[in-house]
Amino acid sequence: MMTEGKVPLRQIDDCRWEIPMSYKKGMRVPGLIFADEKILPQIHSDQSLEQVANVAHLPGIVRYALAMPDIHWGYGFPIGGVAATDPDDGGVISPGGVGYDINCGVRLLRTQLMETDVRPRLRDLIVQLFNTIPCGVGQSGDIHVSKKDIRKLIVRGAGWAVEQGYGVAGDLAHTEALGVLEDADPDAVSPRAYQRSEDQLGTLGSGNHFLEVQVVDKILDPDVARKFGLELGQVTIMIHSGSRGFGYQICEDSLETTRRALSKYQISTPDVQLACAPVRSPEGKQYLGAMRCAANYAWNNRQCLMALARQVFEKFFMRSPRDLGMDLIYDVAHNIAKFERHTVRGKEKFLCVHRKGATRAFPPGHSELPEAYRDIGQPVIIPGDMGRNSYLLVGTQQAMDETFGTSCHGAGRAMSRKAAIKAADGRSIEKELEAKGIIVIGRGRNGIAEEQPAAYKDVNEVVDVVHRAGIARRVVRMRPIGVIKG
Repeated sequence: MMTEGKVPLRQIDDCRWEIPMSYKKGMRVPGLIFADEKILPQIHSDQSLEQVANVAHLPGIVRYALAMPDIHWGYGFPIGGVAATDPDDGGVISPGGVGYDINCGVRLLRTQLMETDVRPRLRDLIVQLFNTIPCGVGQSGDIHVSKKDIRKLIVRGAGWAVEQGYGVAGDLAHTEALGVLEDADPDAVSPRAYQRSEDQLGTLGSGNHFLEVQVVDKILDPDVARKFGLELGQVTIMIHSGSRGFGYQICEDSLETTRRALSKYQISTPDVQLACAPVRSPEGKQYLGAMRCAANYAWNNRQCLMALARQVFEKFFMRSPRDLGMDLIYDVAHNIAKFERHTVRGKEKFLCVHRKGATRAFPPGHSELPEAYRDIGQPVIIPGDMGRNSYLLVGTQQAMDETFGTSCHGAGRAMSRKAAIKAADGRSIEKELEAKGIIVIGRGRNGIAEEQPAAYKDVNEVVDVVHRAGIARRVVRMRPIGVIKG
């Protein structure tokens, strides 16, 4: 047994650590942490391991309360937390297991451009992207949608945006769940949430959301990289955003409902932030119906953001997106709850899988994968910080067997936003990054300071853990050359 801080950990192997059920009375399953000894001290610096143990108390939880190597403190669940519950065994749904930014996620586009095509005019390109794509708190977009159409798009998902001309049909095939969660319920959404949805399609938002122009700088699996159409020096575009104020309000509303449900259903949790309701209860169904609306809104948002990026590149390079090869490789969700079939103790179960700051990582052969990727596994996109790297990986059978088909979602914060701003005092993060060949434009100084590279764990170390653990396999590494942020 190894103990650091308050939470005891039992080392299983170089990349796995267990929180025993004996740690806290009421734990229904152990905790399982994916980390190595290099990353572990950072994980112990906050209360995220305590949160893993708390998640293990949820009714109907199956196998483990899981944490990825990018784990850090969050609301209820840690960010980087995963839990599956069994509706047939009293399983619950917890808004804290999805988070406020419902279906925050990432999409990755390839282009036929090389770094040599972009570098001479890089600043002008990033300025044009920043001037076209609204970034920052409360920023409105130019894509205005009527109340009637909002109800349509939150049911139909990203297909609505494609029908309106913001993309092509092939984009949907390369989006997780085809860009739509079925059984979204517009009547489960509050008037306040609808009000916050009206002018935020095609907007990045603030915080860790971004659009990056990147360059492939390392090929780790040449055969699979070729299947993705990627080679050294090639320019890619990564977009990170979610459901904006719409999803935030749905989470806020649902937390009130599920807090009341705790006493109604006599559910005891060690933290009120784990407020939940049985999946099949009226409260559970209401949250799920509203959460799916927010997820579908987020897929529309990223679809519109990609369309805006394509428009900028078309105008800037005077070539069509098709001629530029601006194809969507994949879009993955990071904050979501979905019903999936998984094998538990040799029996197939239909489970509610919470992924909060975690990426689905389904293996080769899975029926939900696009035909183009059926033989290699699901693309797993893991962004880092704006000064280091991002990765494209593929899912594995090991992930399916052990983590409900899940991997990490990013580098994970190593410094609070307040501490990051303090650490940036007297410095220009933009100039430091420009000295490394990276052009960064943001809405305000504090936003960039909060997101400086030092505020995050080294994504190379985080990805190394998931690769060695076998829950995702590295294919390609990218480095940023231009970034826009809120």
